[in-house]
Amino acid sequence: MNSGRRGDEFGLGDTEAQVQEREREARALRRLLRSFGSTGSYGLVLVLIIVTYVLAVTLSGRWGATVLLFAQMATVWLALRTSMARRGYRLVATGLFILAGIAAIANLFAHGESDFVAFAFVSAAVLYFVAPFSIVRHIGYRRTVDRETLLGALAAYLFIGMAFAFAYRVVGAVQASPFFGAAGDGKVSQDLFFSFVTLTTTGYGNLVPAGNPGQSMAVLEALTGQLFLVTAVAKIVSAWRPRGWRDSS
Repeated sequence: MNSGRRGDEFGLGDTEAQVQEREREARALRRLLRSFGSTGSYGLVLVLIIVTYVLAVTLSGRWGATVLLFAQMATVWLALRTSMARRGYRLVATGLFILAGIAAIANLFAHGESDFVAFAFVSAAVLYFVAPFSIVRHIGYRRTVDRETLLGALAAYLFIGMAFAFAYRVVGAVQASPFFGAAGDGKVSQDLFFSFVTLTTTGYGNLVPAGNPGQSMAVLEALTGQLFLVTAVAKIVSAWRPRGWRDSS
């Protein structure tokens, strides 16, 4: 009888431990989901980056480019706000926001596509290059490696890929020869595809810059992507321990 009662007590203890573990996992999941809706979290920045990517590959025409540019401005503004950007970054970003707004409006009244593509996307490219610097500075000074550090590193990585894509778009619009040679200048979706394939050094080879400066930019992006993954993202992932893991250990 006594042994049976002890077995029940041990079984009850195991059940309680499992319940507590499930509750910790549920709380961790709720915190993660809340981060994707909080204006003070990099989770929402990631959501907006994905939204701008979807807009870039689906929208077309002048109205589409204008909507995309305003979405990019909102994404970068939130990234600078979340990363508590320094005054210098904010001043540079403010000037770029003004130029981007002018580009978005001028885009609607430009005569011919070649007149507004470079003007619209040069602002987007510069904005997307500014954001990662502020994010990396912010997460670099964090005392602990937590969920926000990981989300910030992922956001900076995606910003870099999209920034190079818009830069390729600008080069293709201003140079005399087609950016991808026989494949032409390509669409925004193709620029994004080529950029992220290059950033991850996958290298399918179906799209290749026909000459410089596109080839040199692709080399720079490949090196940047690998160095960022090896030095920043890998270090953060190896050091990150969710709260539930730390409690269990």
